[in-house]
Amino acid sequence: MSGSIGSSKKNIIDVSRRAFIRNTLVTACTAYVAPGYAGSTGNNDKPEKLPLKLSGYALDRVAGLIDGRVKVAGCDVTFEVAGVGDMNTDVFSGAQTRDVTEIGLHPYMLAYANEGFRDYSLIPVFPIRVFRHKSIFINTASGIEKPEDLRGRKVATPGFSSTSLTWLRGIVQHEYGVRPEEIEWVVSSKDSSAEVAGKVSKQESMIPEGLKVTNGPEGKDESDLLVDGDVDALFHAAEPRAYVQGHPNVARLFSDYRQTERDYYKKTGIFPIMHAVAIRNSLADKHPWLPEAVFDAYSQTKQMMYTDLRRMGWATISLPWAAKELEETRALMGENFWPYGVEANREALETLFQYSYEQGLSRKKLKIKDVFHPSTLNFMDITSTGQFSSK
Repeated sequence: MSGSIGSSKKNIIDVSRRAFIRNTLVTACTAYVAPGYAGSTGNNDKPEKLPLKLSGYALDRVAGLIDGRVKVAGCDVTFEVAGVGDMNTDVFSGAQTRDVTEIGLHPYMLAYANEGFRDYSLIPVFPIRVFRHKSIFINTASGIEKPEDLRGRKVATPGFSSTSLTWLRGIVQHEYGVRPEEIEWVVSSKDSSAEVAGKVSKQESMIPEGLKVTNGPEGKDESDLLVDGDVDALFHAAEPRAYVQGHPNVARLFSDYRQTERDYYKKTGIFPIMHAVAIRNSLADKHPWLPEAVFDAYSQTKQMMYTDLRRMGWATISLPWAAKELEETRALMGENFWPYGVEANREALETLFQYSYEQGLSRKKLKIKDVFHPSTLNFMDITSTGQFSSK
């Protein structure tokens, strides 16, 4: 679609012009009549919109889609709030009830590379991103003081091939020189944070060859393994029960993880991606305008988040220095600190592709064009100031 919102090659486009284009897109898309939806028979007939079922977490950056303030052009949207475990299962092995869904990035990569999964393609929208240095916990009696001390130690994990742990192993290897082969991994039979983090999926349970991996005792979760000294450290996306409860035997490896993660971003420019958005290929093929309409809607609702943070974040977020945190984040990461689109995220995406392949998880080193819907590769993002930019 020449000159449309997602495919423009200009770095910054006049907002009024984009508003005109958006209105044009809405007009064009709402003229579509979905198969089986003939509309009413009166003189004031209006074409039916395409029913579209979305799912994802209830996040501030998608709130506009959930409450209906933001529309997907040409569509009648139903948004279902769900956890990533349920969403992954529905897409990979379930009934595939969602047309557009948040999804674990690395589980999707493994399904694509290892299982020939082609039912959905990714759209470059990334609802969840997390810096991962905070996710290493240690037994305080282990003598571990720095990442290099993990070499030769026992490290527990409740699921080996999740997005978060793939990032974490790659960071430990490339930033601190400790390869996965130099650690003895213990996979716990239970997860103390399962109610928060969700169940571990098949794609998050893959164990590659060439590593020393054992199973923890039956019925003992990762928190107990760490407290009891069965392992020296824990890699975990969520905080283990013992840490939440303030157990003296458990601490983070990086006590000032905020500064460590800020330094990592300064060095690499990477804000690690955990989740993406996927669209059913059969639907996108039938309605070629749909991936762009979906991308634009996610970008618009994220703009609302930026606006809310600037205007009333200090009042709506129950943290006393939320405004200061926003100022410091923008100073470090720019106005569009939560970017969508391929180009703004190329480094992060290609880094995860590399980590997955070199860790023996993905059977092929993926490329961006493999997993993202081809129509989305040049989509631009909306910044926190209301301009569209690829940066």
